[in-house]
Amino acid sequence: MTGAGPEAGYKKLSVIVPVFNERNTVVEVVRRMRAVELPVDREIVLVDDGSDDGTQAVLPQLGDSTVRIVMHPRNKGKGAAVRTALETVTGDLVIIQDADLEYDPEDWPKLLAPVLKGRAQVVYGSRFTGERRNMLFLHWLGNRFLSLVTNVLYNTTLSDMETCYKLFDRRVLDGIELDSDRFEFEPEITAKILRQKIRIYEVPISYAGREPEEGKKITWRDGFSALWTLVKYRFVD
Repeated sequence: MTGAGPEAGYKKLSVIVPVFNERNTVVEVVRRMRAVELPVDREIVLVDDGSDDGTQAVLPQLGDSTVRIVMHPRNKGKGAAVRTALETVTGDLVIIQDADLEYDPEDWPKLLAPVLKGRAQVVYGSRFTGERRNMLFLHWLGNRFLSLVTNVLYNTTLSDMETCYKLFDRRVLDGIELDSDRFEFEPEITAKILRQKIRIYEVPISYAGREPEEGKKITWRDGFSALWTLVKYRFVD
């Protein structure tokens, strides 16, 4: 792949947004996603994953020609929400966006640039190389450990395997079968990309981490699940 933007064949960025109990943030996230300037068209797919905090009452007002809304009748997990969205997206580029304001859509152009310049098919946004970072120590430690395990098992040099900001050439995703329902989606997709010898490019991003009382949902159990997922796809599956 060479060239940039339409010259490289890229016309549209599909933004997948898993949503679970984000009534207080989802409107602002959508506003920011609409506002960011991009060199390609965009579509936004919000997948409500069985929210029970009033989010589902807010979402209908957000739909328009560029924003589609899909509802899960019950909570299935982030991985399941991403798979649901992948069945409907039409873009030739895909990015994952959380709905909790931890990640800023203003960083999208940074993630797009290596792909549009023909340097990469997959780009991750690293929270550990950016200028603005706010993360609890245990979350920092867990993320660094899982990235280290990824590097050892898959012979790579990622600084942030667990980042939400993952951007893909759609053709890469079409060649991968995803199985995980919950947060183990992150190590699964990383492992399967690296097993195909596809290089993952990283760019620095900003990050405004939340604490559990603010709605952060990932726990130490998810860390153990991520570790097993990395080992499983390296040696078992």
